[in-house]
Amino acid sequence: MFLADIYSNEHPGPSNRPKKTVQVETTKVLLKENGVNLTLTVVDTPGFGDAVDNSNCWQPVTNYIESKYEEYLNAESRVHRSTLIDSRVHCCLYFIAPSGHGLKSLDVEFMKRLHDRVNIIPLIAKADTMTSDECTLFKRTIMNEIAQNKIKIYEFPDCDDEEEKKLQKIMKARVPFAVVGSNTIVEVNGKKVQGRRYPWGVVEVENLEHCDFIALRNMLIRTHMQDLTEVTNNVHYENYRCQKLAGVGADGAPSVITNKNPFSQMEEEKKEHIVKMKKMEKEMEQVFEMKVREKIQKLKDSETDLQRRHEHMAKSLEQQKHELEEKRKTFEREKAAFESANGETAFHKMSVDVNSKEHLDVKEKKKDKKKGLF
Repeated sequence: MFLADIYSNEHPGPSNRPKKTVQVETTKVLLKENGVNLTLTVVDTPGFGDAVDNSNCWQPVTNYIESKYEEYLNAESRVHRSTLIDSRVHCCLYFIAPSGHGLKSLDVEFMKRLHDRVNIIPLIAKADTMTSDECTLFKRTIMNEIAQNKIKIYEFPDCDDEEEKKLQKIMKARVPFAVVGSNTIVEVNGKKVQGRRYPWGVVEVENLEHCDFIALRNMLIRTHMQDLTEVTNNVHYENYRCQKLAGVGADGAPSVITNKNPFSQMEEEKKEHIVKMKKMEKEMEQVFEMKVREKIQKLKDSETDLQRRHEHMAKSLEQQKHELEEKRKTFEREKAAFESANGETAFHKMSVDVNSKEHLDVKEKKKDKKKGLF
């Protein structure tokens, strides 16, 4: 958007990759164009809405915005105000997931918490995932839900010039802006443009027929930057300043009185810190007990499983032993039958052979006797 690399293009290592937490991350860039210097501060919350329990996940964002208002108020209250630096947040680009089903409960709650503190500009992220008709219908659904929930987004100022009125009308019709982001340079019909290449064609980032990126950039940089700053100063900051000086919090409840005795305030902060530490200690003990119970249950389950496997193996071994015993008995019966059958046959053959030999000996003796040998 600002033709500057705010984030590093180098792929970070595992230890340097951004963690998805709701912690506010601030990046400052000094932009120079035609001798004009612009200090751009980008505030990002990479893990917003990713947790299982998103209760009060907007608190770091609101705290950051109010802390900048507090810094500006303190700077205004000094005797010497020559070095008054405006670090307030002038615009919040709220990205809406391209689901096609309207706003999520988290989106509604977040914008309600923030619309009295900062100028909210709703955006539809990754608009190239929807067709033109789907995008138009999704925009209409979002604007209807914003009106139903009485969410105050940034309103374009009225103007007297007819041409500017036409431009304002066109800009209003594009809210929420459907944007596509890309740092890749692709070539289309011999012309190099920023876009995304797909098998079915190229999505040009700087083409109003493809997305609203150019309209958003023109509004933020060229046409409505001063108005955003003035609305922040005259509306949101003044509301915060009046509530702070009147001793009223942002939610209407009485806030802490600023002219309290420092020692009493330190004592109260100390007590609050002790209570907070006790609460954290109790939560840690509960977590530890829960982990111990889980470990014990896991050990019991493991013991039960080992016992079951042991019994199964014992039954299997007993069955194998029984089968081997049956095979051994069968073998012994077959062996006995075999030996019994083969033993009678051998004895009968031996008897026949002995009788035949004695018969032959008797015949030989008779022949010799006839010949007079005896």
